[in-house]
Amino acid sequence: MLVRNALTRNTGSRYYSFTLLAFTFLLLAQNTYAQLPPVFAGDKRAVQKEETVRTYLSPTKILWQSTTDAANIKNAARLLKTGDGQANLSGKDLCILQNTATAKASLLLDFGRELHGGLQLVTDQSRGGKPIRVRIRFGESASEAMSNIDTVKGATNDHAMRDFEISLPWLGKLEVGNTGFRFVRIDLLGDNAELKLKEARAIFIFRDIPYLGSFKSSDTLLNKIWMTGAYTVHLNMQDYLWDGIKRDRLVWVGDMHPETSTIAAVFGNSNVVPKSLDLARDITPLPEYMNGMISYSMWWLLIQHDWYMHNGDLKYLQQQKPYMIALLNLYLKQIDDNNSEALKDGTRFLDWPSSTDPKAIHAGLQGMLAMTLDAGAELSTILGDPTTAAKCKAAVARLKKNVPDPGKSKQAAALLGLSGLMPADKANAVLSAGGVHDYSTFFGYYMLMAKAKAGDYQGSIDAIKDYWGPMLSLGATSFWEDFNIDWLPNASRIDELVPAGKKDIHGDYGAFCYKGFRHSLSHGWASGPTPWLTQYVLGVNVMAPGCKVLKIEPHLGNLTYAEGTFPTPLGIVKIKNTKLANGKVKIDVQAPKGIMIIKSVN
Repeated sequence: MLVRNALTRNTGSRYYSFTLLAFTFLLLAQNTYAQLPPVFAGDKRAVQKEETVRTYLSPTKILWQSTTDAANIKNAARLLKTGDGQANLSGKDLCILQNTATAKASLLLDFGRELHGGLQLVTDQSRGGKPIRVRIRFGESASEAMSNIDTVKGATNDHAMRDFEISLPWLGKLEVGNTGFRFVRIDLLGDNAELKLKEARAIFIFRDIPYLGSFKSSDTLLNKIWMTGAYTVHLNMQDYLWDGIKRDRLVWVGDMHPETSTIAAVFGNSNVVPKSLDLARDITPLPEYMNGMISYSMWWLLIQHDWYMHNGDLKYLQQQKPYMIALLNLYLKQIDDNNSEALKDGTRFLDWPSSTDPKAIHAGLQGMLAMTLDAGAELSTILGDPTTAAKCKAAVARLKKNVPDPGKSKQAAALLGLSGLMPADKANAVLSAGGVHDYSTFFGYYMLMAKAKAGDYQGSIDAIKDYWGPMLSLGATSFWEDFNIDWLPNASRIDELVPAGKKDIHGDYGAFCYKGFRHSLSHGWASGPTPWLTQYVLGVNVMAPGCKVLKIEPHLGNLTYAEGTFPTPLGIVKIKNTKLANGKVKIDVQAPKGIMIIKSVN
């Protein structure tokens, strides 16, 4: 059984003053509709106000240019200066790109970290006042920005345009693009053409919200991993909660579970979660499954449980009751006479790396169904439906009578261990075999939690460093859709042009739907270490709805200290755990009034 404090994603609570890219995050007002000028009085059209803001960032580096000949590109460093977005008549301090009949001018800009948004180009006067044609290529890696749309390396324009041609105005400004990127290549098109650029800035689109949760320990790599997971999810908190900012910019409910866990740990309550959950519900009439996947409607139920435990919003939970009870009854009908899950009429899916193993999928779904019905029993009790609660509990007891063999599948072992269908130590034996080989960025979260349930906290810490750490060593500033440590030998970094003799970590690898450059390098489902470190190392476990009771139970492993904050509906909780000379851990907690703190030291 996935126990309540394991289901709930908990985290630090002090206001975390965090400067991102030289500006401070402020709390954004949560209006749904825009305030229009008085001239719109009486206008009945529907108006939506975006809940994001736009910030303009200059590139940090000219990573590559097509020629070092000053006759082709002059003053490229001008683009690194702070801009103001305004064309002017001075004609001074411009980056000038010039083509001949045989030589073409191109630049590759590095904006320093993964961003969501587009590109703003500010131009000077052009010959004859005519528009200038350019080609723009966005990339999450340097090599992707240098690639062509093809069927060899997987570069695409799926979901977001990343490779296209446009015309730039004479003495003006153009904003273009809406995608996930760090790098932009600009090619001047046409023979004997000339482009005078004043600015080429990234348009960074994000929710302007504070990082209320925080994590700091004696291990700087763990600290960086925690923050990278938080930032990855922040990028995907657009008008709705997406799984990726370049590709699959959709509300995928399964992907949301690690993301909502991270949001609870870092940002606290955010309307992007219920808004996205409600969208998934409203477009999925029963007996359909969300996103067409049997497991994704189960994730919807599990998220509802976790979100209620963290925020304690009973009114919102009650709004879900009709759909939720009907969905639970749909699942209750799909257990056969052998006490085995018999889920059908949807895609049987855990995650991509396990998708070709039917036995692993069955074992995983058996465990996940038990987790879902266990959470369903709690939710039904809260919603005043003891009949459904009793049916859920009885079904879980039946599922425990038939425990499938997970084989070598770490995904299946994790779910069986978390559900209680398999002893935690037995599940951990499967998870520990081969270290972080066969981990996945999505289900890595549940592998870590299952190891923690077995008491293998140091093993989990090591796995975080060994699996998520190499992405950072390859230049990642957000976590990827998938990663395999077998890709590491002779791999290039994503922030360099691939040196001769090296493998392109982006273009040469990937599988299933994420081959080559189609692979997303900012995927929210990969953020699992962030809520895991908050729950198991910082030690925050939610024991009552609305965080009214918190159990602080840190497991430092070989760390000497871990401190941080955790956001609750009642305010920020501050925690500091220090390992003493005798090996015991001292816990210091400051909590707002109304929160009961239970300290537990093993």
